[in-house]
Amino acid sequence: MAADSALAPSEVRSGYTFLQPETQALQDDDFSNPSYLWIDRGAGLFSQAPEKGGAACASCHTGANLPLEGAAARYPAYDEASKSLVNLEGRINLCRQQHQALAPLAYESDDLLSLTGYVASLSRGESVSVSIEGPAAPYYEMGRAYFFQRKGQLNLACSQCHNEHWGRQLRGDTISQGHGNAFPAYRLEWQAFGSLHRRLRDCDAGIRAEPLDYGSELYTAVELYLASRAGGLPMESPGVRR
Repeated sequence: MAADSALAPSEVRSGYTFLQPETQALQDDDFSNPSYLWIDRGAGLFSQAPEKGGAACASCHTGANLPLEGAAARYPAYDEASKSLVNLEGRINLCRQQHQALAPLAYESDDLLSLTGYVASLSRGESVSVSIEGPAAPYYEMGRAYFFQRKGQLNLACSQCHNEHWGRQLRGDTISQGHGNAFPAYRLEWQAFGSLHRRLRDCDAGIRAEPLDYGSELYTAVELYLASRAGGLPMESPGVRR
């Protein structure tokens, strides 16, 4: 286990602040931000009724009826019905199964990324605010333990980069604090829109640790811990990252 370091509340900074000005400008311009290829697709899927009948997502979430503005800022969250922690992707798939009689979408599929990105974009500018109380507490502790656990052939913990060495240079990049408030995001390295779990898998692969499955309970717990750690930062999705 790595040293139990922590960020002081006054130190918390979005990854946006570590980007080059041209990358910040790409995120800020909705016409240039490549994420909008997925966001626009997601808006279409949100309003589209399933082929086999049933209601579109927009049929339930219209105006004052179950508004989604600000909802993404509160995820991951504990779901009483499934007795599990779910992130935004999981919530969308549960809605598909429970209210539309549809199969869940595959993690990292264009359809799920597009819907997740669109719903997340409705919370842009809202403060990240997740609950880590009650039934969510064990998941928070699980995610926190993973963040401080040394792993992989390089024997590194997430905290060593993102708590202890943020702001320093590594292979020509500035190390960020590792917040997830911009995800789903377009990464220049991927040349694609991707989930936070894809980013976590990349990090684990980078330290030569075995990446976990997309949508795994442990990665979702890490996502909760990261969201709590980023509490108060604005939601930025669809973000742009290196």
